[in-house]
Amino acid sequence: MAGPDESTRITLLLVAATLLLLPPPLAASLNSSLPDPAAVVADFHSKVATSRRRMQEAASGGGGGGGGCLTGNPIDDCWRCAGTDWRQDRQRLADCGIGFGRNAMGGKGGPVYVVTDPSDGDPVNPAPGTLRYGAIQEGPLWIVFAGDMTIRLNEELLVNSYKTIDGRGANVHVGAGGACITLQYVSNVIIHNIHVHDCVPAGNANVRASPTHYGWRTRSDGDGISLYSARDVWVDHCALSRCADGLIDTIMGSTAITVSNSYFSHHNEVMLLGHSDEYLPDSAMQVTIAFNHFGIQLVQRMPRCRRGYFHIVNNDYTAWEMYAIGGSASPTINSQGNRYIAPADPNAKEVTKRVDTEEGQWAGWNWRTEGDMMVNGAFFVPSGEGLEAIYDKASSTDPKSSALVDQLTAGAGVLGGPRDNGEAAAYAGVNYAGVGTGGGGGGGAGAGGMGYGYLGMVYGSGGNWSCRADLTLQLTSLFLALFALICLHPL
Repeated sequence: MAGPDESTRITLLLVAATLLLLPPPLAASLNSSLPDPAAVVADFHSKVATSRRRMQEAASGGGGGGGGCLTGNPIDDCWRCAGTDWRQDRQRLADCGIGFGRNAMGGKGGPVYVVTDPSDGDPVNPAPGTLRYGAIQEGPLWIVFAGDMTIRLNEELLVNSYKTIDGRGANVHVGAGGACITLQYVSNVIIHNIHVHDCVPAGNANVRASPTHYGWRTRSDGDGISLYSARDVWVDHCALSRCADGLIDTIMGSTAITVSNSYFSHHNEVMLLGHSDEYLPDSAMQVTIAFNHFGIQLVQRMPRCRRGYFHIVNNDYTAWEMYAIGGSASPTINSQGNRYIAPADPNAKEVTKRVDTEEGQWAGWNWRTEGDMMVNGAFFVPSGEGLEAIYDKASSTDPKSSALVDQLTAGAGVLGGPRDNGEAAAYAGVNYAGVGTGGGGGGGAGAGGMGYGYLGMVYGSGGNWSCRADLTLQLTSLFLALFALICLHPL
């Protein structure tokens, strides 16, 4: 058998040299991407189809389990319709992830830690009962909140591995003019059902990262949630808005990430996935963006991608001011079943933007749209050639449709209250897909009040929790597809 040609040998040597020069966490990250991302895409669509089928069977009286709690959203149906009270079985959430972040275990198997104190007086020696004290502990920990609270952090919250921050049953705000959340060199983190907004830079201070270590932190960017060489991370049912930098920034070899069921609003550069065009470890980045609502007053980067593989599926893009999805350095973008509603500006109808790259360079990039709905003049510019055989191999079912966007994103954002951090009226929805949309807020509770929201979550000022199973949504046709693309761009 003939050996590799000269160019292949040179490429292998360059990669090997790069790995030797990288810190161990980054070198490991470059080798950590799944070799068959199409299998993850297929698993995603299988779970959506199963949840939809169960809901239809329950609605028609044919059984299927779950009764009236089934929504067709596979994440929510998993933890909410398991036959147990989620308040007594919180850790079931860890079994409900889908997409590339599906293996994020968070604090599963660990004790429950209750945040009772919203203060952050000493980032080096945090007091027991504070969020920071729980977040820095070693080993699995499931963090919940005793009641409604706003946590204004003096410095970045450095979250240790194997942690779940679970805001279900309480109205929890992080940021509000303070620092926010950083995941650096950690894995297996779940962030669920919290508001993250108005985050500002912090730093030039000592901050504790574990019970045995603290260190000097330079000035931070002011991201809402920052991932730096992190892996197996799942952000679900959060509401993010108005931060100094990105709402979610994922860089420096981070991978195995899912961002789902979240509501984004009031921001310019929403989501960055990839450090720089030259940073090779981000070639291993694999991210799922699913069931999110990109809402009012967003400008760009929903997301902005570099190098890796990005599955953007069943999201609702209400509008944008510049573009929705951007990228550089040959990322693979697999857009399926999204609804893109373009703004009125005739110069901003294009969904996609190749950043600082001439067409001759990006013509071969693998950007695909399948089953997406384009509204108000929106258009997606696909690219890439020679992949027909790969698509044929993956297409064991019909192309995926955007008809379920209303159903799948109905509960995007924090459950039980306004989805946009209370900064605007609830999203009323637009019936572009032939399915009526529900109101967005669901009636957040005021002081001493109580209101029902999506999935029957109840907010009260004292943190009273309840759940009711009365959500039934109308369905339209679903056509499923599997979409396979190459993960790593050849060096």
